[in-house]
Amino acid sequence: MDPDSVKSTLSNLAFGNVIAAAARDLQKEMVAKDKAQAAPASHDEVDLDELLDDPELEKLHAERIAALKKEAEKREVLKRKGHGEYREITEGDFLGEVTSSEKVICHFYHHEFYRCKIMDKHLKALSSVYVGTKFIKLDAENAPFLCVQTGNQTLPCVILFKKGIAVDRLIGFQDLGSKDDFSTRALENILKMKGIIDEKKKDDEDEDDESESKNRRVRSSTAQDSDSD
Repeated sequence: MDPDSVKSTLSNLAFGNVIAAAARDLQKEMVAKDKAQAAPASHDEVDLDELLDDPELEKLHAERIAALKKEAEKREVLKRKGHGEYREITEGDFLGEVTSSEKVICHFYHHEFYRCKIMDKHLKALSSVYVGTKFIKLDAENAPFLCVQTGNQTLPCVILFKKGIAVDRLIGFQDLGSKDDFSTRALENILKMKGIIDEKKKDDEDEDDESESKNRRVRSSTAQDSDSD
């Protein structure tokens, strides 16, 4: 046999053995890596089980449930007092309405005044959001005695009551830029600043932003349909 041929054959065999060994090493490395990745996953599962059985977590969960239940019960009590909606009352109802709740917003209006209708729209939108405050309205034409007693000379007039005492008021649209196209958010911010409605949580604000965006899309779609007609 040709010496050179034998040398070449041995060289090829040696190279093949090196490749095979490298392949085995790579396979071992991949298996070890898979085991290493599987181990933390198993550990996480054990930690999760332990976390679910954590008495501190169970205590926090129970306290959260109790707080939510208490808040729901409070909302129901307020709703029975007329909160959560925008209602019309009579002059005879007035005293009982403003003294039976801690915070009350009363709109003195005239059914023929355009600006009173604008105020109605915004107060109605806020009434279902801020259940902690009672929202009511009173036809000034049918409540002459109260209009004199409260000094109402300009409509719309929104009087803010705390524990039955008038603490502030909005006369016309003076606090709203004296313009008819103010937003519900603008009125909301003024009422917050005056302390007659509570600050909302971030989650509530996000929901409101989403709702307001949806309403804008609906109005835009309605306007486009109207234009096409």
